[in-house]
Amino acid sequence: MKSAFRKKISLDKFINIFHCLTRILKNTFENEKAFQKEFLLSLSLVLVGFLIGETGMQKTLLILSIIFIPLSEILNYSIGSCADKMSFNNQNLSQKIKYIGSVAILLAITNAFITWIVILFF
Repeated sequence: MKSAFRKKISLDKFINIFHCLTRILKNTFENEKAFQKEFLLSLSLVLVGFLIGETGMQKTLLILSIIFIPLSEILNYSIGSCADKMSFNNQNLSQKIKYIGSVAILLAITNAFITWIVILFF
C-alpha cells in the first residue's frame, strides 16, 4: 500500500527549486561580504583538495570539510535575518541566536582545519 504522503516530484518542481536556490545564493553573495570571502576561498581550497588528496576518501573529506563553511555562513545569514525580523522586544534572544550562528561557523572552520591537518600530516 502506498503512502498518501508520497508524491511524485516532477521536473518542473526540480527546476523551480534550482531557480530559487540560485536566487538565494546570488542574493547572499551580493549582500554578505563574509560569504563572498569564504566562498572564493572555498572554491580555491576545493581545487587544492582535488590535487592534494591521494585517495577518493581523502579527497571527499577535504572537499566536504570546506563545503561546510559557506553552508554554515548561509544558515547563519538566514537565521540572523529571521532573528532580526521576529524579536523586536527580546534583544537578548536575538543576540543569543546570532551567537549560536557564529559558533556554527567557527565549528565548520575548526572542522575543516582539523581535517586538513590530519590528512596532510598524519
